[in-house]
Amino acid sequence: MSTIQEFTQKRPLTQIIIPHAELVAALFSGILILIAWLAGNETFSIILYILAFVIGGFAKSKEGIEATIRDKELNVEMLMILAAIGSSIIGYWTEGAILIFIFAVSGALETYTMNKSNKEISSLMELQPEEAWKLKSDGTTTRVSIKELTLGDHLVVKPGERIPADGIVLRGATSIDEAAISGESIPISKHVNDELFAGTVNISGAITMEMTKANEDSLFQKIIQLVQSAQDEKSPAQQFIEKFEGTYVKVVLIVVGCMLFLPHFLLDWDWNTTFYRAMVLLVVASPCALVASIMPATLSAISNGAKNGILFKGGVHLENVSEMKAIALDKTGTLTQGKPIVTDFLTREDLDFNETLTTLATIEAQSNHPLAQAITAYTKKNGIEQLPSLPIEDKPGFGLQANLNGQTISVGKPDFVNKEDALAFHHGIAETLATEGKTVIFMRDEKGIAAAVALKDTVREEAKEAIKLLHSLGIKTVMLTGDNETTAKAIAKEAGIDQYYAECLPETKVEQMKVLLKEYKFVGMVGDGINDAPALATATTGFAMGEGTDVALETADVVLMKNDLSKIAYAVKMSRKMQRIVKQNIVFSLSVIAVLIISNFLQVVDLPLGVIGHEGSTILVILNGLRMLNRN
Repeated sequence: MSTIQEFTQKRPLTQIIIPHAELVAALFSGILILIAWLAGNETFSIILYILAFVIGGFAKSKEGIEATIRDKELNVEMLMILAAIGSSIIGYWTEGAILIFIFAVSGALETYTMNKSNKEISSLMELQPEEAWKLKSDGTTTRVSIKELTLGDHLVVKPGERIPADGIVLRGATSIDEAAISGESIPISKHVNDELFAGTVNISGAITMEMTKANEDSLFQKIIQLVQSAQDEKSPAQQFIEKFEGTYVKVVLIVVGCMLFLPHFLLDWDWNTTFYRAMVLLVVASPCALVASIMPATLSAISNGAKNGILFKGGVHLENVSEMKAIALDKTGTLTQGKPIVTDFLTREDLDFNETLTTLATIEAQSNHPLAQAITAYTKKNGIEQLPSLPIEDKPGFGLQANLNGQTISVGKPDFVNKEDALAFHHGIAETLATEGKTVIFMRDEKGIAAAVALKDTVREEAKEAIKLLHSLGIKTVMLTGDNETTAKAIAKEAGIDQYYAECLPETKVEQMKVLLKEYKFVGMVGDGINDAPALATATTGFAMGEGTDVALETADVVLMKNDLSKIAYAVKMSRKMQRIVKQNIVFSLSVIAVLIISNFLQVVDLPLGVIGHEGSTILVILNGLRMLNRN
């Protein structure tokens, strides 16, 4: 069986043709025009031209008439209908049919742009499974629709199946392909209590999961809603063009009305020439190319961004990003990994490194504090085995205290272990470590300070590269963090940040954002937490990390699905490219209209050339806008 036969068996011919119906109708009308032009019989040719009018112009005419009735205002489509009818009245059947043909092709290109921008939504929706294996109270499973699932349901996911809902792992362990969410091709290991996302693929092991979010609140649904709202929200430039279109159409019709009579009396044109030139004016003065200057480029840019893990919530944000002069970034989880790691472990001269680390590991393993977890991870990495559990006492805000072989051991801040001794340990190493942005924890035994552990939330390597890229685009970078001055200074220096503000509360971040807005007007903000939401809302453009909180995702204007800061520079370059294309389109379309109108008054251009010049410019600006589908 041939490949074509196999393909058509999988997809019926109607499913292949229907999405491209406008283009098929336009091409068919073109064939009819060609046959009519070659035919020797005038009556037969006119019949074919009329068929070409109806078939090629149906979609755009229907759209124009419905819009006119709905908005009670004339539009470009109505001008084209009138121009085609006018051409036919004066006997220019071929030109009128070609006008409809090219207008139909430009309409098909616009539809193609819209379908292309919807492709990401369709592909995402196809990734969502329709059914799930629900675990019943007696331990058996039953196949149910995901619409029947409720919060708290326990679900079984077998290897090779897609995760049916957002939730957490209850039993089992596996690897999950999260490429649809994060764009990362490497599978992620998942264990008990790890988070799962609907639409991702279970690769290796069977697991039992608990549904923690309703289907409409899943991450997939939020992505779909973001892209849909982005397509519906028009940029200020597009809104202006649409308002301008209504006024312009009225002006053109008034001028054409005057053109039907005045030149005969004022310029001594005969009636045939007067009517002919009025029809040419009706064709060439229509702002089709101008109207098509923005929307195809904007939709293509939104589609390009979605394909590269950048979700814009509307065309207005694309425009704002192109104007961005400064950007503020949160530290934890944005510039840094968000999880501290041990960078230094120092012991007293009379103590063994491994034995001291074993004691520390045994004490810290009994705490859930992030610093304790980092120390425990460090000891495991160094192959240190813990002693049997020790009786410990938690001193909230200070540290831990344990009893080992009758000896009291304290682990915590300098104030908890004797600040003077802590600061003198290893010739004052604590102060040096602090200037490097590290947090220092001490362990004390009965002889004094036994060890010091330095921890640091490390800067992402990709964050350093992203900052360099932003600087190359002329964008100033500012870090807003709740950390102390010393840590903030060290992190800012390591990341290559231009300016930083330390010890920021949520309201402080908003105040600093307002200061930046006064100075730079167009300012971005990048964050991932609830505390970043107010600043994200205040900024001209808020960027949320894809792994951030729901509040941050909902407040931001742009979502970086891959948690990759370099995507901000990509977004800036893409939006600036879009702005250049839009400006090119507007200048080009206005220039063509002006030249054609002047040429018509001078009787230099006739109807065939006017049709080609006008409709050709429309197709060119749409094709220019489609360049935004390509990577920068």
